[in-house]
Amino acid sequence: MPMHVKDAMSTVVLTIGPAHTLRQAAQLMAARRIGAAVVLDNDNSGIGILTERDILNSLGAGENPDRETAQTHTTSDVVFAAPDWTLDDAADAMVRGGFRHLIVLDDHEPVGVVSVRDIIRCWSAATERADAERADAVPA
Repeated sequence: MPMHVKDAMSTVVLTIGPAHTLRQAAQLMAARRIGAAVVLDNDNSGIGILTERDILNSLGAGENPDRETAQTHTTSDVVFAAPDWTLDDAADAMVRGGFRHLIVLDDHEPVGVVSVRDIIRCWSAATERADAERADAVPA
């Protein structure tokens, strides 16, 4: 039976505004132990994503995290997932797009974020269950 995005996604969705500084975003992400924030910009691009990699790239370029804003570093060309997508569908979208997080939308509202780590965790648990079931089925 295929596993779905709704089974793997984190429902802890950090939403920030475009004016948040990168330092503020990093502090909020670190406090919640998550690697991405959903950026809601109702005036311009709508829903975007700011990831730990975006912040790292800015710091690596010598930019000041207290002056740089989420708006400048947000990915607004986002591929969204639906809760009923299979994990295979989500993984394929991530590979094609070259990213590690998908915002999960339900009725045009962000309800979660699914990461590569979430998918691997679910696949790994499913493999362990299948291995245990096979071991239990082997006659002694």
